[in-house]
Amino acid sequence: MAHSRTAKKAVRQNETRRAVNRWRLRTMRDAMKEFLDAVAHGTPADAKTKFLAAQKVIDRTAQKGIIHKNQAARRKSRLNAKLKAMAKSK
Repeated sequence: MAHSRTAKKAVRQNETRRAVNRWRLRTMRDAMKEFLDAVAHGTPADAKTKFLAAQKVIDRTAQKGIIHKNQAARRKSRLNAKLKAMAKSK
């Protein structure tokens, strides 16, 4: 339990930051799921637009420090591979 005034403020700030970080992660995961759904059931053009949206969210999440830049690159690479495989198969 925080006792000093500054420690209590730090606890409040940490709660706010954690909420924002969790929101950013959830937004990123939702964008990735939308893309994967478009790959499974949609058209290549729809998948391409969903990929661009997911890529933007992933980059922003990495830029804010929620995920590591290498993790962002890996996620984008895997999504792009799925997009290329879809385009090749259809």
